[in-house]
Amino acid sequence: MSYANSFTKEDLVACGLGKLFEPNSPRLPKDNMLMIDRVLKINTDGGEFGKGEIVAELDINPDLWFFDCHFAGDPVMPGCLGLDAMWQLVGFFLGWEGALGKGRALGVGEVKFTGQVLPEAKKVTYKLTIKRKVYRKLVMGIADATMEVDGREIYSAKDLKVGIFTDTTSF
Repeated sequence: MSYANSFTKEDLVACGLGKLFEPNSPRLPKDNMLMIDRVLKINTDGGEFGKGEIVAELDINPDLWFFDCHFAGDPVMPGCLGLDAMWQLVGFFLGWEGALGKGRALGVGEVKFTGQVLPEAKKVTYKLTIKRKVYRKLVMGIADATMEVDGREIYSAKDLKVGIFTDTTSF
């Protein structure tokens, strides 16, 4: 387990390259698919369920790649990217705790979108609370999460599930 409780963009990029935790720890996506600029807080005993929490941020500016292609004349951050960021953070949490293997999103119980991220926004904040951690033959994390833009909650997700697999050939 890593004892750091916050991470910079450089740390998150290193995670995507397999250089932050163990070499075979779950990795974050690289380049444009990394939807997180920093992890402000990560712990094993916080959050609503006392099993851990993560608070992370993404800086928004009009030059981000998705504003040019989603949608022409009506730029908005795709909702699926915010949802993916939440899955990314559940997998990051499991790697931070020492899980080994490849992370895969396994589903989500419920997602609600009540707002949007536009090019003039400044910051997205993700807040996750871990509900359950499974460390047996199956390694899995389950979390609830919210996403805020400039302090206003616009997405919520219940039961985000991420599994860690040592072999993904039959996945």
